[in-house]
Amino acid sequence: MPKKLVFATQNKHKIIEVTDVITKRLYESGNNATQWEILSLSDLGGLYDIPETALSLEGNALLKAMYVVDRFGFDCFADDTGLEIDALDGRPGIYSARYAGENKNFEDNINKVLKELRGIENRKARFRTVVALVIKNHVHYFEGIMNGQIIHSKRGSGGFGYDSVFLPECYDRTFAEMTLDEKNQVSHRAIAINRLCDFLNDYRAG
Repeated sequence: MPKKLVFATQNKHKIIEVTDVITKRLYESGNNATQWEILSLSDLGGLYDIPETALSLEGNALLKAMYVVDRFGFDCFADDTGLEIDALDGRPGIYSARYAGENKNFEDNINKVLKELRGIENRKARFRTVVALVIKNHVHYFEGIMNGQIIHSKRGSGGFGYDSVFLPECYDRTFAEMTLDEKNQVSHRAIAINRLCDFLNDYRAG
């Protein structure tokens, strides 16, 4: 019988991206193909406002994962992602989702970033994702980083968050101009989730 593993998020975009990566890496590979059943928070029967009050990506990811472990008893993984911009001393960082306010409006967040970078030549930035996995009461972390730069105006209609203004290193298209499959070949989140899959492929749930 598959072992249940919860992905602690209510972000539908993250669920789509992560499910796509896990499906390709964990299930279609045939290795441990039936060992894991990945659930989302919606599968647990409700909407849950999980606090993100830590001062690091690692801390916030662990808070979300432990919320599910403590409340429901399932093993769980969660991620936290930050956009870190050189010229803004690493901001918005852990505040990326609510940079322009607690309503978490990404149009407002993008506009705030572009305003703060107006007239600044150094547009270097990176996306950093940390995944915290809590399994059998042990914590494991997996990190993914994608370097790039913030362009001057939005391009593309795909993706979410800051994707329309982030141009990944060595590419001529923003994340928002890529298909889901293309983005999942190179993105920070895909890198972290692939490392999680490597771990799960070698892990024995029994």
